[in-house]
Amino acid sequence: MSHKKSSQVPGDGENLRGRHAADSTENPADHEQHPRIPQQPSQTDWLRVGPQHPELGTADTPSPHASGHHFCHYTPKAFLTVHRGGHNTSARSTPCAEEGWHEATTKTTIRADNEVEAHREANNYKFGFRKWKGNVTEKPIEDRSDIIKELHSDLSIVKPQEGSVVTFGNIVYVFLFGWWISLIYFLICPIMFLTIFGAPYGKLCFKMACYFIWPFGKSLEKASHVVKRTIARPPKCEVIPEEGDTEDGKDTVRNKDSAPLLVSSPIPIEIPVPEPPAKKNPLQCRISTYVWLLLGYPVLAVVHSLACVLAWMLVFTIPVSKMNARTMTTVLLMAPEDIQIHTLEKTPGCETGVILCCYQAFNGYYYKYTVQGVNIFALNLLPFVLITLVIGYTDHDHKYFRAETIFFTAILSIIPLSYYIGMGIASISAQSNFAVGAVVNATFGSFTEMTFYITALLQGYRAGTKCYEEIVKAALTGTLLGCILFIPGICMIIGGIKHREQRFNSRSAGVSSALLFISVGGVFAPTLFSKTFGNLMCDSCTNVPGNSSVPFICKDCHYDMTQADPHLILSQIEPLVYTISVLLPAAYLIGLIFTLKTHSHIYDIHISDGQGGHAHGHHVVHWSRWRALAVLIVATVLMACCAELSTANIEPMLSHSSISQYFIGVTVLAMVPEIPEIVNGIQFALQNNISLSLEVGSCIAVQVCMIQIPLLILFNAFYDVGFVLVFSDIHLWASIFSVILVNYIFMDGKCDYFQGTALVVVYLILLALYFFAPSPRSC
Repeated sequence: MSHKKSSQVPGDGENLRGRHAADSTENPADHEQHPRIPQQPSQTDWLRVGPQHPELGTADTPSPHASGHHFCHYTPKAFLTVHRGGHNTSARSTPCAEEGWHEATTKTTIRADNEVEAHREANNYKFGFRKWKGNVTEKPIEDRSDIIKELHSDLSIVKPQEGSVVTFGNIVYVFLFGWWISLIYFLICPIMFLTIFGAPYGKLCFKMACYFIWPFGKSLEKASHVVKRTIARPPKCEVIPEEGDTEDGKDTVRNKDSAPLLVSSPIPIEIPVPEPPAKKNPLQCRISTYVWLLLGYPVLAVVHSLACVLAWMLVFTIPVSKMNARTMTTVLLMAPEDIQIHTLEKTPGCETGVILCCYQAFNGYYYKYTVQGVNIFALNLLPFVLITLVIGYTDHDHKYFRAETIFFTAILSIIPLSYYIGMGIASISAQSNFAVGAVVNATFGSFTEMTFYITALLQGYRAGTKCYEEIVKAALTGTLLGCILFIPGICMIIGGIKHREQRFNSRSAGVSSALLFISVGGVFAPTLFSKTFGNLMCDSCTNVPGNSSVPFICKDCHYDMTQADPHLILSQIEPLVYTISVLLPAAYLIGLIFTLKTHSHIYDIHISDGQGGHAHGHHVVHWSRWRALAVLIVATVLMACCAELSTANIEPMLSHSSISQYFIGVTVLAMVPEIPEIVNGIQFALQNNISLSLEVGSCIAVQVCMIQIPLLILFNAFYDVGFVLVFSDIHLWASIFSVILVNYIFMDGKCDYFQGTALVVVYLILLALYFFAPSPRSC
């Protein structure tokens, strides 16, 4: 018996170490960049292969002075070094290992749980690929941290109580949910007593009313379980086996022979157990059940369903939602005499199972909660898509809903659809080769913005107004400004507050900065051309008598190409725009070749195992390739519908709003679709991976200029909607100034919250400029 007990200690130690590793992998990025000082690899950096790959052997801790056989396994953009053998393995005796690790010391070191996650992490560092923070594979709950385990708890475990249950969140529960749920139970209680047959359920309603007014620190248990626990062993507790329970008879005899002779034998003690209550008449039970299911349960089911939905939509009160769901589906369908409520003791003990037990109504970590890999916020916003489609396509005349309401619901629906498109792209890219991932990112990566731009241009063409074209140009500029100022700035602020100072890859940032310069120069070249060769038009000019130096005072002057020589437009302006639409994608392609082929070492990363031998283990993806493709197609169709509804109902805001149309374009229409990208960038910054945070914004800005604008020009060439690549002066100077500023910030490869504050303040200044700017002339 002592032998068995001692044999469990190493296993417990392994569990503790595994749990510690699992806790550390909740933040899977461990980013250390040392571009000048090479370091020897640590023992935790080596990829350890476990029993899932027996042909590779067991990966033990290598001895620094031993030597043996091993080999290097290299995957593109990631160094995965695998040892073969036991203790006779060395990292210093092979040139292959030395070369790989010499390069890896200048790269970012991250940890991946399996091969699919390793591909996803590597894709984040590839230029032109959409950055995605969330996991695309399912991680076993036993390998998650205690916080995540608590989020996914089903409220059926009694744990040792720590601290008081009187918290701010629990008090708020009483005012939001507790009082009216308890009131409904008190109202149903006398009704059940009046039916006589439903008296047992009337007692249950009274007990449940007292429970729901303050359910914390109490447990709902089945009466039979309570009796058993007074005479039997508590579940989930380590109990020393008795002689009769030992499987091996020889061990029993050996333990019996080695037992001391002077110790008395255990004396059996009889514990009185109360007799179970006598069974009632089956007819009476059947009648009371029918009365309950007819009068009581339907009302309470509606009440608990309402509370469940409200608590779920509030996200941070999901424990209240789970509590109401379990009550509705389990507790209220049990026999009333089998339900007992007990107040939990504060003395620590082992974990036991009950029907329902809740300690807190509010948990601030529920923003991490996922369902099948989908974040809870994206899941809760999904009903807005259905609401938008229903009210948008059924209420064309706006009899029940105003156009502004449909517009805002359509814009809000774009947020979860953008999330699903991003997760679908990441899932397919992580499970496919580089070519498939590049095609998926190129086709679906810009679809969110392109659907809105094209539908807006079509709406303006059908309405015969240039206002929609100005809105599209404002949205393009707003996306550019937000991605190079706001996204890096907010990530620097949040990451700098947590990590004080963060470092990033200055070479990769330099590539993005160069592409930004090329992008801005190409996009605004026709605007500069129009200022040089266009006609200066003024709306109103007044004569100043007696002033010979300034005879006229003109207002609202601008360069207009529409009044120029038609031959000049056909011979010079259009060829310039088409030439730029070819050069910009060519520059983007050259950037891809430079960063992914000829100079791929700039973006190379080291992917190491963070859980001791499970990097190539069994994994279950949230979305398979076909499921991810189906989600992409459905989300794309829904995105097109929501974009059409948003542009069809934006007209009242353009014509009757006191806010400048410039401001609407650069804020709502530009940044709302990028909210999932902003969240990804902030999560990268919190994990001290500011490089990816900066790449999130730079990648979108480069794609806007080098892919989306050329696609709009191509669309206009085949279907003339009057789109001319000539921007207003405010767009020109705001974009040029922003690119110069962000390149100055990225020079030293370091950032802190002050530099982030500078970027955000400049962005807010530009927003104020757009807010107070007069509306475009065409609006």
